Amino acid sequence: MRVIGGAAKGRRLLAPKGQGVRPTADRVKESLFNILPRDLSGMTVLDLFAGTGNLSIEALSRGAAHALLIDASARSAAAIKANLHRLGFEAQSKVWIAPVNRSLRSLARRNETFDYVFLDPPYDQGLATRSLELIGQCNLLRDAGTVIIEHSAREPVKPLYGSLQLHDQRRYGDTLLSFYKSQTNIDSAP
Repeated sequence: MRVIGGAAKGRRLLAPKGQGVRPTADRVKESLFNILPRDLSGMTVLDLFAGTGNLSIEALSRGAAHALLIDASARSAAAIKANLHRLGFEAQSKVWIAPVNRSLRSLARRNETFDYVFLDPPYDQGLATRSLELIGQCNLLRDAGTVIIEHSAREPVKPLYGSLQLHDQRRYGDTLLSFYKSQTNIDSAP
């Protein structure tokens, strides 16, 4: 697993030992970052079920100003912190070791917003739908923000979750990338 673009291009990432983490496949990550703008300067990123920090680190490498990475596993958080340290992204990031649902409620109470929310829950456990419902209630997106969820094709998502509306969907084998935007932003788009 490597960073594929930006300042840290080609640098290797560490993964926690064991089978508990399923990092985003290189092909899916490359496709995702070909869809997103090449330059993410000044953007803020929220990475839920962060695992290795793979997606946020890619965004930081491409100029994102700040990333908040959340994972309930202390083992994953240790790998994320090690990766951020090795690549020099510690100052632009925070790592929370906490359940995603509790973290989302905390962020909503603090009125925090993000340009991109990466959501990569464990497959086939119902976490995709539950997480999208909560994100849709919490209003965590900035005006042109996007929620990107990586999920199993066997775990379909709905077109609408609170303020979030499905904007695009791409399939890579058994993996789907679903892109959600704020409903008001889709309605007002030209």
